[in-house]
Amino acid sequence: MKCNGGSGLLRDLPRIRAIFEAVRAAVTIPFTVKFRAGWNDEEIVCVELAKMAEDCGLCAVALHARTREQGYSGYARWEWIAAVKDAVKIPVIGNGDIRAPQDACAMAAVTGCDAVMIGRTAPANPWIFRQIQQYCQGFRGMIPEGGNHPGPGSRGYDQPSEGDRYQMIRTYFQMLIEEELPDATGKMKQFASWFTHGVPGGGALRKEIYDSKTAPEILTRVEGFFESRLCAASSAEAV
Repeated sequence: MKCNGGSGLLRDLPRIRAIFEAVRAAVTIPFTVKFRAGWNDEEIVCVELAKMAEDCGLCAVALHARTREQGYSGYARWEWIAAVKDAVKIPVIGNGDIRAPQDACAMAAVTGCDAVMIGRTAPANPWIFRQIQQYCQGFRGMIPEGGNHPGPGSRGYDQPSEGDRYQMIRTYFQMLIEEELPDATGKMKQFASWFTHGVPGGGALRKEIYDSKTAPEILTRVEGFFESRLCAASSAEAV
């Protein structure tokens, strides 16, 4: 941003057009763009930017319905997604405040967007995509009057078990080790807080992971933590 990149470009639409035209001329693969609504509430440019993208031959646009000034605070303004959808014919992807399956269905219903993009929720709950599919199969437009974000609906979706979470963490960490990535240890520590979100006793496991020196050591600690918990749960059920 400090070098007029990223969201800094939201204040330089001619530069964005030049980038769009240059990239479109250089590649034949599908070309899309994701952007925020604007720099702040006084500088909302999302509709103009979406029209520019369409005019330059882009294939779709994705809007994170917050301003640069907001960062990740406050609520995403889904009405901006709806405004972009009304302004262009190319597909519009909505992004912002999709924390649960009902939010995804609500965004599609409220804005008419063609697809929904998941950001920060996905690392903490990689099952969110399956849950959205399950929930939306029974969705009937549960949108409260005047509200963007409905509460949990009556239609259910599968919740991951502790065994599911263990399998996911172990599989991903094993892949990092097998690929011999130079920063496998750093990646494991980076994702530890996401992957253990909501796990009872997860704080102790995260400390063990952060204190570990190597990727195999981290994997061993993860396996030990979950194996002991699953074994205890199995013993309790047997009793």
